[in-house]
Amino acid sequence: MLTIRSETPEDRADIHYVNSKAFGQDSEAELVEKLRNRGMLIVSLVAVSDGQVAGHIAFSPVTVKSENSRFQAIALGPMAVLPEYQRKGIGSQLVHAGLEECRHLSHEVVVLVGHQDYYPRFGFVPARSKGIECELEVPDEAWMLLELREGALASRRGTASFQPEFRQDI
Repeated sequence: MLTIRSETPEDRADIHYVNSKAFGQDSEAELVEKLRNRGMLIVSLVAVSDGQVAGHIAFSPVTVKSENSRFQAIALGPMAVLPEYQRKGIGSQLVHAGLEECRHLSHEVVVLVGHQDYYPRFGFVPARSKGIECELEVPDEAWMLLELREGALASRRGTASFQPEFRQDI
């Protein structure tokens, strides 16, 4: 049985382990720790299977700026599932639960840099097609967004800006 819940302080080592194993390096795990230590994890959920943290998803703030305006959005990432639990729907459940929590918290737009074959199933579309650029150099097909509230981007355009201290980690 799988349970998805908010992270607790006791989950920190497991979250680090999940991100390290899923990505084969520590960069994403260290990014999560930096975000947490700065109070920037808006949503942080774990998937627990048979008492073990098998997956994790994080959401953090991002500012979208243009010459005339700015607004807050939320960035999804990283999302990780232990290799032995992959391809069992855990990642999808984490994404659905995370997006629902973002809606509950009244967020309107989620952006991400992710796999073009994975995230469209949740409604993500190319962000540049909606007038939202990324300050980082990322391929068009990997830079995506989802409007959590229909029409949230009506007449809104701009460039998503991540916190300066995290840009090199994304």
